[in-house]
Amino acid sequence: MSCVRIDESYLIHQLKELLSIPSPSGYSDQVVHYVGSQLEALGIEFEVTRRGSIRATLPGKQNTLDRAVTVHLDTLGAMVRRLKDNGKLAVTPIGSWSSRFAEGGRVTIFTQSGPRRGTVLPLKASGHAWGDAVDELPVTWDHVELRVDEICRNREDLTANGFDVGDTIAFDALPEITENGFINARHLDDKAGAAIVLSAAKVLVESDMALPVDCHLIFTIFEEIGFGASADVYADVSEMVVVDLAPVAPDQNASEYAVTIAMKDQTGPFDYHLSQKLVTLCRDCDIDFQKDVFRYYRSDAASAIEAGHDVRTALVGFGVDASHGYERTHLSSLTATARLMVEYIRSDPTFKQDPKRWASLKEFPHQPDREIIRIKT
Repeated sequence: MSCVRIDESYLIHQLKELLSIPSPSGYSDQVVHYVGSQLEALGIEFEVTRRGSIRATLPGKQNTLDRAVTVHLDTLGAMVRRLKDNGKLAVTPIGSWSSRFAEGGRVTIFTQSGPRRGTVLPLKASGHAWGDAVDELPVTWDHVELRVDEICRNREDLTANGFDVGDTIAFDALPEITENGFINARHLDDKAGAAIVLSAAKVLVESDMALPVDCHLIFTIFEEIGFGASADVYADVSEMVVVDLAPVAPDQNASEYAVTIAMKDQTGPFDYHLSQKLVTLCRDCDIDFQKDVFRYYRSDAASAIEAGHDVRTALVGFGVDASHGYERTHLSSLTATARLMVEYIRSDPTFKQDPKRWASLKEFPHQPDREIIRIKT
């Protein structure tokens, strides 16, 4: 098999651009417009759902065995919960993440009168004022507040300056890319995934590769709050690969320098046959990969299955250290994931009978069973 190369300069450019556009769940219109403009530049046709998900199509030789590659454009964030008497803002998280990682974050507050700036701080933020008590605060969203960069001494000042309950709060991504390939930023989940999918699409378009079946590129906007792909999968999609982060930690097998193929997450195992196919593609094309199991993790695959879509699902991830915090990955992991997506999109369907709503038992596949692996005694 002739394996492809990824345009790393394009990948990095897309990642930087995506990270510069705030898109907490519920406030993603601008990043949808940006991704749409990049698909247009590549000549890829797409449509936008009412809520803003993008469904693009790379046409293949036939459109009866459709596949999909899915990423999400929304990120973690916060929302104003209350205007406080001290002139600061109480906040509530958007998405599931710890206030520990919000502390010290520079933010934009999107008010009806325009964007404003501020910083999220613990209630006791100064050692000079509180002494050792700064180390005794619990780690909860009730123990942080948002200091706004406006003259606001009380609740009335906040109101006069346009702040209100329900204002969306976006945390600065603060990206830094080192010369040796390390990428540090908030929101690599899943802006890096979007950059990977755009980079894979660029290779396929510019090389004019003949694809065996239609592939839909799905960009969801509500993954961080649990239902990203619930309404965005085409009815005729038989298999879907989700691109998201792979958490790197001492008790995990994921790597910052490879693509990780998830075999299971907290919602259960991924499709056996599709996952094994991805492993085979990595081996055939000499793509560095790991396999892992994620215990505290769900993705767009879960929301699609829970919504009732009869689709085979798999999950691949770029390795991320300190996920849902100030995250880090390496360019080699993004490149490996992009290469795998190119090989997957141009590969044959996993099963030829999958376009059928129902199949006979004769058509249904086999997994390795005990007759194959039994040890003779």
